[in-house]
Amino acid sequence: MDYDAFADLYDHQYDIYRDDLHLYAGLGERAGGPVLEIGAGTGRVTAFLARRGVDITGLEPSARMIERGRERAAKENLTLTFVQGDARTFKLERKFALAIAPFNALMHLYTPNDQLQALENIHAHLTSGAPFAFDLYVPRFGKANTMRHEGETFYAPDGARTDVFLVQRHDKVRQHITTEYHVDTTQPDGTLKRRHYTLTQRYYTRYEIEWLLRFAGFESPRVTGSFQGGPLETGSDVMVFQTRAL
Repeated sequence: MDYDAFADLYDHQYDIYRDDLHLYAGLGERAGGPVLEIGAGTGRVTAFLARRGVDITGLEPSARMIERGRERAAKENLTLTFVQGDARTFKLERKFALAIAPFNALMHLYTPNDQLQALENIHAHLTSGAPFAFDLYVPRFGKANTMRHEGETFYAPDGARTDVFLVQRHDKVRQHITTEYHVDTTQPDGTLKRRHYTLTQRYYTRYEIEWLLRFAGFESPRVTGSFQGGPLETGSDVMVFQTRAL
């Protein structure tokens, strides 16, 4: 996924998402040391924790996402630390008291080798016993190969209207879900411009993640079906994992 091209739409779609913030902020405030965020994006979570005095470093592979994150920091008068790097291969000099990977960040690891390499690398950057928390969506999808509008419409100050349509393609063998975004911007004079983006994610099952964590040197996780700590059930939309580095 080329998030450089996707960064502006990403901010429009998710900047107001708040469901996960208090969980990660609480963990960060209790960590008692520096926090590493995997997949920081444009700094939505990074900024929220920094405003609460958390010493947080955001790891992000996309230069454009980091640029948007620094723009956010300037607007909010914050000092945010971003590092451009890949979860599988980054190397930092310091160890962290907590690692977090919010908002499906681990779904950009497409093979078991990628996943294990990233988890082992995260483990290597944690102090002994340090917690690691992350969330993943429960793999439940809409009708495949069908163009749909899911209520995402954005209005610009100049009167332009942007609508987001999507088509999803499901590769069950590889556990990949690919979303094709068709982003239509209509100017007040009726001029239409369409942009196209492709997002591929590798989804997980609960017990697959539990085994991966154990192989990477983490303890068996606590798994919940909400950010408030409710049980993981059939109707849950999210899986929240909390574990520690052994």
